[in-house]
Amino acid sequence: MAEVHRRAPDRPERWDVVVIGGGNAALVSAMSAHDQGARVLVLERADRTFRGGNSRHTRNIRCVHRSADDYNTGAYPYDELWKDLCGVGTGPSDEDLAELTVTESESVPDWMSAHGALWQKPLAGTLHLGRTNRFFLGGGKALINGYYRELERRGIPVWYEAKVESLEFDGPRCNSLVVDVGGKRVTVTATAVVCASGGFEANLDWLREYWGDAVSNYHIRGPRFNDGLVLRQLLDNGAAVAGEQRGFHSVAVDARSPKFDGGIATRIDSIPFGVVLNKKGERFYDEGEDIWPKRYAIWGRNLAGQPDQIGYCVWDSKVQGLFLPPMYGVYKADSIAGVLDAMGLPTEPGRTTIERFNAGAPADAAGRFDPGGLDGVATAGVVPAKTNWAQRIDTPPYYGITVRPGITFTYMGVKVNAGGRVVLEDGSTMENVFAAGEIMSGNVLSSGYLAGFGMTIGTVWGRISGREAARHALR
Repeated sequence: MAEVHRRAPDRPERWDVVVIGGGNAALVSAMSAHDQGARVLVLERADRTFRGGNSRHTRNIRCVHRSADDYNTGAYPYDELWKDLCGVGTGPSDEDLAELTVTESESVPDWMSAHGALWQKPLAGTLHLGRTNRFFLGGGKALINGYYRELERRGIPVWYEAKVESLEFDGPRCNSLVVDVGGKRVTVTATAVVCASGGFEANLDWLREYWGDAVSNYHIRGPRFNDGLVLRQLLDNGAAVAGEQRGFHSVAVDARSPKFDGGIATRIDSIPFGVVLNKKGERFYDEGEDIWPKRYAIWGRNLAGQPDQIGYCVWDSKVQGLFLPPMYGVYKADSIAGVLDAMGLPTEPGRTTIERFNAGAPADAAGRFDPGGLDGVATAGVVPAKTNWAQRIDTPPYYGITVRPGITFTYMGVKVNAGGRVVLEDGSTMENVFAAGEIMSGNVLSSGYLAGFGMTIGTVWGRISGREAARHALR
């Protein structure tokens, strides 16, 4: 059984591969390196209870598969996943690495099953994911717990409450790591290092460099530990940047949710079937642009650009129940003015905006409305248009929810090559440092997001970086 350290060991130890992080990408890296015969250590910043980073808030993964099976309702070929990826945001950042990610995704489910993952039958509903995505039995927390059990079975130690304070470099080579483990500082030496410690979304001062005081109104869906400490050290030691500085995966979350670590339960799914107003009572984006898995991740960014970074989503009883209910309940009233007032939005001009929206909605919308797909039920003469699911909001009771940007992870990270090795600013590579997961997701994602694809990146690149780190260490 693995020895789990809550404090640093009394004597220095040397490892073939040290993995920094405790979420999906890190655990996959550790198992991948171990599969090659490497002696591996995992450094998890959180304690045992909150281990797993953003991964514990996930539910599914998106991978290429050629036919229906027990866990997907139909085929999802390479060409379709590639088209979906190219259709979000401005497309992939690095097409070669994105193509590699999509290609490698096909073998991911079987690999995961062999390493402790369990699956559940496809879900029905308005998320439209039963064909394209495979769901974890018990969600991301259960997946992570299964992986930790597999680490324990293999004898791979995990040091909890392990903060990597410094990566010690000699030129392009990392010789050692200075780690605070439960309050005791220790130097760890490794032949190879895999950095899988996430982005910097919980570092509000870093975010403020790009977004200013708006950051005060952002919610961080994951843990406080994702502060970019390891990323900053890599950049300070010459790592090339991949991804946009202002780029992040962000969704609309309940404005009443906690500042940190609210997770997936705080996400608001009502937007496609209602309208969203800003603080001025105005609509500002097409709520029906596309099905939710392809467009839900733009709404955090949309809200980030609005006054005070807040929105007010309104719908009526015709669509109530077609989406996951908000965790903290909804505002409800018998009039539009009443629900706006309950949310703290002045009645005017919000009520006028909704009246104008209703006037532009087609009279036959109810007969053509299809919550299961793009129905083309669009407004006319309304700016911005709503291009699908544009039913009038005219049937009491009326419902509402206040929403803010909820950041999942940042896109700016380190550039890697096809072997997961960190690339330096001059185009050469670090000798023994590799990266996986959100810390390098900017190599694949530019500005958009596909539901479940973060777990795809973490698993594909965790396998690659863990394998290549082990091969480097054991050569």
